[in-house]
Amino acid sequence: MRNELRTDFLTRQYMLSKDYELYYYSDLHAKSGETHTHDYYEFYFFIGGDVTMSIGNKHFNLTPGELVLIPPGVPHYAIINDENKYYQRFVFWISKEYCNQLIKTSQNYGYIMQAATINKHYIFHFDTFQFNAIQAKIFGLIQEMQQDRFGKNAKLRLCVCDLILDLNRMAYEYEHPRKSSKDTSLYEKLVTYIDSHITDHDLSLESIAGNFYLNKYHISHAFKDSLGISLHQYIIKQRLDLFKDYACNNDNLAEVAITCGFSDYSNFYKAFKKEYGISPTEYKKELDIAGAKFQKRSLG
Repeated sequence: MRNELRTDFLTRQYMLSKDYELYYYSDLHAKSGETHTHDYYEFYFFIGGDVTMSIGNKHFNLTPGELVLIPPGVPHYAIINDENKYYQRFVFWISKEYCNQLIKTSQNYGYIMQAATINKHYIFHFDTFQFNAIQAKIFGLIQEMQQDRFGKNAKLRLCVCDLILDLNRMAYEYEHPRKSSKDTSLYEKLVTYIDSHITDHDLSLESIAGNFYLNKYHISHAFKDSLGISLHQYIIKQRLDLFKDYACNNDNLAEVAITCGFSDYSNFYKAFKKEYGISPTEYKKELDIAGAKFQKRSLG
């Protein structure tokens, strides 16, 4: 994740902008919220944590890579099941007026809004490729919002339209799979292979290309075009996620890093600090403190 784009959690539940607002949150020790409603649409992209979303009178245990769409007027709140896990999500608020403007341009912009509002279909599933592509678009939108460049307003509208249309397309195609598509795509095969070999130290572009008997440049460009991130970045992210799981029960961080596939601690340290904004040692201390507090509450 790009730590510099992270937002400190805002407790307000109303928009300051008349069109849309976008936030990236990554919190440790987050607390469960209180039930509330909005007069706008909330697109909630769940990245990580142990969270149950209460919507209306139903509860949904969230899985990373899911989109939760809350229509105006629907009561909801997030239940944090484990405060010791990082709670990561994107929150995109967009006004009814702005949505209506898009839908007037094309009904295709309104598929998921209609599904949520009329059919009470609030949870939309995306695979790894789709969600990585969504993340890339969201980070691009956040960067554009924070910069002051020529044509900013026009670019922002293009980015928002592109994001909303892709969400509708992905949701529609997930629920209406094309029957003629029987073969697993190259991207699915690549991700499956990487995930099953993530701890291998020789998981390089060259070795992957050799395994698939394809040109490494073809694989590199195809992967990034599909997911929005490079193959190398994807591998680093998966290894860092694995490290966070293993670090809970092991104090030897260098050993954990090697176990997770990093060639040495120095490279791991730089990658971790760049991704999360803190050192592995600082992260481990936060985990230990949170665990001690949890255990104390449990015993008390």
